[in-house]
Amino acid sequence: MTTVDRGLDPAPSAFEGERLLAPNPKPAGPRRRRRGGLAPYALLGPAIVILALITGWPLIQLIITSFQQFGRAQVFGAPPEWVWFENYVNVLTDPVFYDVLVRTLVFSAACVVVTMLLGTLVALMMVRLPKPFRMLLSVGMLLAWAMPALTATVVWQWLFDSQYGLVNWILVRLGFDDYQGHSWLSRPISFFMVAAIIVVWMGVPFIAFTLYAGMTQIPRDVVEAASIDGAGAWQRFRDVTVPMLKPILLILTALSVLWDFRVFTQIYVLQRAGGINRETNVLGVYAYRISIGENRFDVGAAVAIVMVLITILLTLVYLRQMVRQEEL
Repeated sequence: MTTVDRGLDPAPSAFEGERLLAPNPKPAGPRRRRRGGLAPYALLGPAIVILALITGWPLIQLIITSFQQFGRAQVFGAPPEWVWFENYVNVLTDPVFYDVLVRTLVFSAACVVVTMLLGTLVALMMVRLPKPFRMLLSVGMLLAWAMPALTATVVWQWLFDSQYGLVNWILVRLGFDDYQGHSWLSRPISFFMVAAIIVVWMGVPFIAFTLYAGMTQIPRDVVEAASIDGAGAWQRFRDVTVPMLKPILLILTALSVLWDFRVFTQIYVLQRAGGINRETNVLGVYAYRISIGENRFDVGAAVAIVMVLITILLTLVYLRQMVRQEEL
């Protein structure tokens, strides 16, 4: 008796089996509409408009000023004269500008490296600490991070004060008599050491909190599998933790570079407390002193625009790395 006679369907051929198992092709037609439609643009629109009004218009005025001769006379109503790129030529041919630029880059790079290193170590410590000690550490770091930059700088300034500072008092009690009345802010190296301590102290909490949040999202199975395979603590950190936190580390590094490159308050307050302005200026303070201190608002605007261009360049490098990361 044949299969048909038994009332059963014939067994499908190999070709028909492959056709049945293959996924159905998507019907041809217009491309599907992007998820969300116009809602994201409608939500971002008001914020973009407000941001453009708050930052865009002052930036346009700064660009216009950089192309003009604008000094004290123009502040009191004299019409400015257009000098076009003369201010930029004066800035880019001034050796003092390059000294300040190199000083700014070295200072910001050192602060970023130390901040990222200490922030990572603190995040690793938070993972291992018991809950009560972790909460205590979190509260302390939150208070340090929330403290205004001016307040933090004044506190650290008093700690390093030559007459009443706690740092000198401790060093003298430890037997270092040379630090009796020592002025930390009168020498460029020790000045920037104090400034770096303040910048790092205020930047570590944000790095630590963010990395700790990322570490808590790493699957335990992956870490346990690495431990079973014989990987030590350093190997697990290098081969498991760092690759999984790479996008977060990239974002934090880029943000730290932008923040530390534009540092102003810490340097300016320490200069007023005894630092030598000429040897401790960074770009932000340098532009401010040229504009306000010397009434050369045109040259100060040119320095500020150069600083904005460098910031944009650093941002483009960051965006390029982010695009590469998303394509992997």
